Amino acid sequence: MADPKGFLTTGREVAQTRPVGERVKDWNEVYVPGSLLPIISKQAGRCMDCGIPFCHNGCPLGNLIPEWNDYAYREDWTAASERLHATNNFPEFTGRLCPAPCESACVLGINQPAVTIKNVEVSIIDKAWDSGDVTPQPPERLSGKTVAVIGSGPAGLAAAQQLTRAGHTVVVYERADRIGGLLRYGIPEFKMEKSHINRRIEQMRAEGTKFRTEVEIGADMPADALRRRYDAVVVAAGATVSRDLPVPGRELGGVHFAMEYLPLSNKVQEGDLTVSPISAEGKHVVVIGGGDTGADCVGTAHRQGALSVTQLEIMPRPGEDRNANQPWPTFPMLYKVTSAHEEGGERLYSVSTTHFEGDEDGNVQSLHLIEVEFKDGKLEQKAGTERVIPAQLVTLAMGFTGTDQANGLVEQFGLGLDERGNIARDADYATNVEGVYVAGDAGRGQSLIVWAIAEGRSAARGVDRFLTGTSALPAPIRPTDRSLMV
Repeated sequence: MADPKGFLTTGREVAQTRPVGERVKDWNEVYVPGSLLPIISKQAGRCMDCGIPFCHNGCPLGNLIPEWNDYAYREDWTAASERLHATNNFPEFTGRLCPAPCESACVLGINQPAVTIKNVEVSIIDKAWDSGDVTPQPPERLSGKTVAVIGSGPAGLAAAQQLTRAGHTVVVYERADRIGGLLRYGIPEFKMEKSHINRRIEQMRAEGTKFRTEVEIGADMPADALRRRYDAVVVAAGATVSRDLPVPGRELGGVHFAMEYLPLSNKVQEGDLTVSPISAEGKHVVVIGGGDTGADCVGTAHRQGALSVTQLEIMPRPGEDRNANQPWPTFPMLYKVTSAHEEGGERLYSVSTTHFEGDEDGNVQSLHLIEVEFKDGKLEQKAGTERVIPAQLVTLAMGFTGTDQANGLVEQFGLGLDERGNIARDADYATNVEGVYVAGDAGRGQSLIVWAIAEGRSAARGVDRFLTGTSALPAPIRPTDRSLMV
């Protein structure tokens, strides 16, 4: 155990953010560099080393949280990094982007602020990179088997790294011009600087993983050609079809999906563009959707110089404490103030967009909304609550409905779908097509980064067994497992 009295003597402290007036002028990560290390050992000491650590249940990766908390408390960073990597290929991603269901399941969180598990995690991995503890782990011998991975998001990268280390020759295909999937072009730089992806990709290259960018399977390369070339295929193409809003005025200029808007600002940071073709500068911006993607749009609009930013959510405003029907250790729906929300803007709850209104040139100028409420399980509009707000740029951030089928990937492989439109798979993540497996959001539907990595690791085990007849690779979750929620 770390500090037997730590949870009694030490209060919760979290990562320190830079002043709002400073950080909205750049695209660097919002946290003060190096602010965690002076406090993180004591924070790790708050871990109670529970008899049954429910944080394991909250995290689909099965992270060995009490173990690396103990090492962090003792400042044995090498051992902490080893324990961290034992279950997680990319803790620098999860430590920055995961909403931390492990903290919601922390036993200390029953009646006190939970352990800052996420901050401890990111401190360990950043220290490991700085001290040279993160090194390539190439296989001792090659199996002679080849695997293609379609998609380079967290699920695809996790599957690729596991299979490469098992001795297979792995090639990752990505339709974008850079590796990373939504980590690269869906997550703003202020949430995770892309240097973290770049150095992990270099580690994977040194281990033997190969990468092919600007190749869209189904469009640029037929599925049957891929199957002839490789012994197995992992489909990790994500759930990239955005949910639309079919209301009058949707066709107006200035109304965009979030995934049309966000990647362009990342392209600017990569140096590909001088200015984003879709910019919030000098505009009244409305973000439709109250989740993390919506918050990313809010933070991006602030940095582009929006006149105003309004975020709309159709659901009621969550409370700041657990509801009785969301008891510990489930993941509660709570009111969150992200770094983007700290930077300004208005948030409206229980509202629905009725239509958009444009100018004579066909560009959106305003948005009409109405308040809504749930009655007998149905969403109803409240008469007399209509209002109009200015909107010269609207981003639709209402989630995703499934994997892209327009490129022909699903049809060409002949993949079966489940009742929700996701690619169907069995207990080993195998599809109905022999040798073709699916991992991540393409099979699960829209989910969290920790679930994507866990799926990639688990699917890798299924592929390894298919290729060799046995496997020593871990499989932290089953395809049917779901979040610890009610």
